[in-house]
Amino acid sequence: MQDPNEDTDWNDVLRDFGIIPPKEKEKDEIEEMVLEMQKEETVKPYEKMTIAGLKNAEDTFHEEDERAIEIYRQRRIKELKALKKTQMYGELIEIPGNLYVKEVTNAKEDVWVVIHLYRSCIPMCALLNNHLEILAKKFPETKFLKATVDSCIHKYQDVCLPTLFIYRNGQIKGTFIGVDQCGGPNVTPAELEWMLTELGVVQSDLEEDPRKKFVDLMMSSVMRSSIHKKEDD
Repeated sequence: MQDPNEDTDWNDVLRDFGIIPPKEKEKDEIEEMVLEMQKEETVKPYEKMTIAGLKNAEDTFHEEDERAIEIYRQRRIKELKALKKTQMYGELIEIPGNLYVKEVTNAKEDVWVVIHLYRSCIPMCALLNNHLEILAKKFPETKFLKATVDSCIHKYQDVCLPTLFIYRNGQIKGTFIGVDQCGGPNVTPAELEWMLTELGVVQSDLEEDPRKKFVDLMMSSVMRSSIHKKEDD
């Protein structure tokens, strides 16, 4: 009878179809692979556990697992600290005028502050507040605020509204005063985002000014109209 462990083409075919068992060496390799996979599976759940979960399950782990547990615990602590650092705000907050210095001028070091001075009776102000709410959620590391202008500045003219002041480290880094400077009556959240990106207030994922597409479209339309006019002449 032919040795099933003999290294022949026929035996290889029989092994492929499961007619004869794998060679002893192959068995050892498979067993090692299975043991390694089982070992990985015992470690992987630690990655998904919260810090509290790791602490509660600590007594059930083997001594050889303690090193892995500690590594994952430290990793999760770093992740949570980083998340807390970047997600300090995340919403458009209304402040009264008497907190302007505290919340804007004396804001935390190196934090960008965008404050919108508005009157609720002005449509453009309402539009801008909606857009700023969207951007506040998208860029939680930036402090977005709003305040009624009358609580901050007496006799401020409507023609200057909406007004956006950009602060960093107690200094004004940018201003957008009036409808036109704030992007016009049809400004979109993406266009406002780009305006803030140009000042370095937010780190946008936009690759170019959204208004450029509109300008290109208008230029293309004008050129087509000009060509058609020449052809008609």
